[in-house]
Amino acid sequence: MPKKKALAAIERSILVVIFHLLSNPTATFTDLGSDYYAKRIDQKRRTDQLVRQLEALGHHVTLAPAA
Repeated sequence: MPKKKALAAIERSILVVIFHLLSNPTATFTDLGSDYYAKRIDQKRRTDQLVRQLEALGHHVTLAPAA
């Protein structure tokens, strides 16, 4: 059953995209690139988050830049 739900969700997403492209003739597709999500991550925030998680597990964390 989960495979059918996932397939239905993907089908719906594709249909929504097709609807928007057909309903607006001036709409164009813009490829965001393969690293779109990697570039959106704030490195400082992510580092702080991981340090807090390690400290919550009882570890002492000292960061040094990679050479």
